[in-house]
Amino acid sequence: MPTPFSERISEYTSRIADKLEEALPESGVTPRRLHEAMRYSVLNGGKRIRPLLVYATGECLRLDAVDLDAPAMAIELIHAFSLVHDDLPSMDNDDLRRGHPTVHRKFDEATAILAADALQPLAFQVLAAAPGISPDKLIHLVQSIAKACGSLGMTGGQSIDLSSEGRVLTESELEQMYELKTGALIEASVMSVSCLADDLPADRRAALLRFSRNIGMAFQIRDDILDVEGETDVIGKQAGADQRLAKATYPSLFGVKAARQRCETLLQAGMQELEIFGDDAEPLRWLARYIVERGS
Repeated sequence: MPTPFSERISEYTSRIADKLEEALPESGVTPRRLHEAMRYSVLNGGKRIRPLLVYATGECLRLDAVDLDAPAMAIELIHAFSLVHDDLPSMDNDDLRRGHPTVHRKFDEATAILAADALQPLAFQVLAAAPGISPDKLIHLVQSIAKACGSLGMTGGQSIDLSSEGRVLTESELEQMYELKTGALIEASVMSVSCLADDLPADRRAALLRFSRNIGMAFQIRDDILDVEGETDVIGKQAGADQRLAKATYPSLFGVKAARQRCETLLQAGMQELEIFGDDAEPLRWLARYIVERGS
């Protein structure tokens, strides 16, 4: 019997931690304070959900882990960049991230901005230097990840989020925001791997896309629920922050019960998309359940 994916989590999280450690500039290299802030923002904890999705999708498509390191690193670096910016006083003005002071509190606001700004190009530097990936595949990989973090992806979603504070959104408007703000990078975590697969049939690629979109939406709704029900020392960030900022969230607009039901519906829809892969998709099934059930 193959080892369950849950028993390989520590192996993959250690792997990505080592790879990120190698990719980040040493804190003793000038400019030291900037490099210290970059390392703090990336290496200071985190569940590594997005790299795990990369490796789980790779297992589903029977790819070697060595070919997945570059997209896993790049996506986690972009995720870290987004968190630093999200926490800034001009954005969500948070003091706590992953159970530690946010970067602008640990250092200062200007250093936090520069650290985040440096993490994004580092992500693409990592991709450009990826060994063993053909130029054609690399182009598709870069395009996939770049789109996910731009104005038609994560950054655009954050813009919509900020402009929606204090407003009542329809369900479709809210989910459109979630698709960009959170779903785009979750989608890239899965679909970047499809860029590396040889001759992946169109129906399987489409199934992965639908799976990633369902799980990306569920991920953000689950975050909304944890903001309402979670405890600060457990979730690693200030509970109740969404209410403080009058953010449009699923629980605030439709109630916690409806949010849970929507999460379950999205989970089941995502699971159904994985049926085409049979037992090979077990790592993705495990992660999908974890995303929807974490903190419960």
